[in-house]
Amino acid sequence: MTPALVLAPLAAAALALTAATSGVAPAASARFSPRGPGGEGPAVHAQDAPVRFTWPLRPRPVVLRRFAVGPQPWSPGHRGVDLGGAAGAPVLAAAPGHVSFAGPVAGVGVVVVDHGALRTTYESVTPTVRVGAVVDEGARIATLTASTAHCGVVCLHWGALRADVYVDPLLLPGLGGPPVLLPMGAW
Repeated sequence: MTPALVLAPLAAAALALTAATSGVAPAASARFSPRGPGGEGPAVHAQDAPVRFTWPLRPRPVVLRRFAVGPQPWSPGHRGVDLGGAAGAPVLAAAPGHVSFAGPVAGVGVVVVDHGALRTTYESVTPTVRVGAVVDEGARIATLTASTAHCGVVCLHWGALRADVYVDPLLLPGLGGPPVLLPMGAW
């Protein structure tokens, strides 16, 4: 992965924060495409993304399985992260938005929250919100189910999409520590 792809989400967050605190909007050409080899994918305007995301489970959960996708959209992989949790735990909106889906998909409970340029997905859950509901960051949107079918233990599968492209939710602004530059090929 090139340094530009590693830094693009951080730069997008910085532009959004600058716009929010200074009242000056980023230049119209400030577009980022932080996905896949070569950076292909839809351009995302930094000002469309929420400034900060939080963990969907409290306390901060253990990451059981990380995001991993191949070089093509149809490649095998894991399009999200699995977070350890307890059955019955509240599942919280990672950022403000509106609920665009709440219900079963292939027998598994799913909630999708639209944050503008980004959507977050939460599954194996029992939804506690309805489609169209406006939610704040940290609002309860679901209850974690006792299902162990996906992870072998109770877990929340948490995903994030820009348009129709899955991105790593652990890279969302607000979740990690300070930015770290990685050597080429470390991802």
